Amino acid sequence: MPLSLYLLAVAVFAMGTSEFMLAGLLPDIADDLGVPVGEAGLLTAAFAVGMAVGAPLMAALARRWPRRTALLAFLGLFFAAHVVGAVADGLPVLLGTRVIAALANAGFLAVALTTAAALVPADRKGRALSVLLGGTTAATIAGVPGGALLGALLGWRAAFWAVALGCAPAALGVLRGVPGGRGGSRSSADPRLRAELAELRRPRLAVVMAGTALVTAGTFGAFTFLAPVVTEVAGLGPFWVPVALVLFGVGSLAGVTFAGRLSDARPGTVLAVCGPLLPVGWAAFALAAPHPVALLTMTLVQGALGFAVGSTLIARVLYEASGAPTMAGSYATAALNVGAAAGPVLAAATLDASATGPAWTAVALAVAALLCAPVFRALAVRGILVEGAGR
Repeated sequence: MPLSLYLLAVAVFAMGTSEFMLAGLLPDIADDLGVPVGEAGLLTAAFAVGMAVGAPLMAALARRWPRRTALLAFLGLFFAAHVVGAVADGLPVLLGTRVIAALANAGFLAVALTTAAALVPADRKGRALSVLLGGTTAATIAGVPGGALLGALLGWRAAFWAVALGCAPAALGVLRGVPGGRGGSRSSADPRLRAELAELRRPRLAVVMAGTALVTAGTFGAFTFLAPVVTEVAGLGPFWVPVALVLFGVGSLAGVTFAGRLSDARPGTVLAVCGPLLPVGWAAFALAAPHPVALLTMTLVQGALGFAVGSTLIARVLYEASGAPTMAGSYATAALNVGAAAGPVLAAATLDASATGPAWTAVALAVAALLCAPVFRALAVRGILVEGAGR
């Protein structure tokens, strides 16, 4: 894999840390700004919605820019949003910075996904994607706990400053590692925006995007409410919450790495094996919750299964959207973040019934994703998951 992919992953790490770190900072933010914790929770929702909506909008805006220019512009906007957020004296300002940061994150990830696919041979998109998404999983392992620790020691504003500073090495990596060519050319061979958007009407692409959103919704819904399962159901102390989060992150990294090695040549194997295991695993997670050792084991396993299936499906979006060379990354980003936004909302609705409600919600969402299996099976058996397949 090219070094530039790993440099892009550094930026994805910083952005992933920003997206997830609020889970450990919301009480301090609410106390400092004088608002209820529930109201401060709008910061998380605003970021997720901004990511889902911003991906296609930002990609469309930057589709004619040189890739390096687009990536640096989005990094600069992300940096500025965190600087302003670090000095914000009220929730409305901070909320605005989260929306702007989400738009910048969405734009960066959309262009980065397209760039990653262009930096490798056509049959290695999945492997390239696993390197890029490794930045997100690394954020759950190190960035999120680190941000929570920094916030506890120096205040939540210090975590925002740390993320802003993290943009510097990422920008250097983009400058040194990403070619300066255009994300899309102005030649007659390059499809117009309307033609690229028309790709969304293709049933195969729509089904793969839906499967991606459903799997992601289940994974993020259960992950968001992992803490009450650890403390209330398993009866462990607060110290074990970051341990569980790290285990989930380690599993996620393992799942992405595993899928990255198989999702190009043998995607059907990953989906056929890990897909059915995903809802079974979430059910086992819920049933094992009262038993600490079993719960922590299943946390690791479900992180691996969720990200193995999810990253494979994201790679499929890039393959299926090959007719939209400048917008494919935004379609994958939008599907990912629709799930990331909807999953916690759906899971939260089940918390009153039980702390394990989000896990059972993940079971239902994973089963719904399996309804896409006939399409996935056809793709795997026929072995046509290459650019231009099925046209």
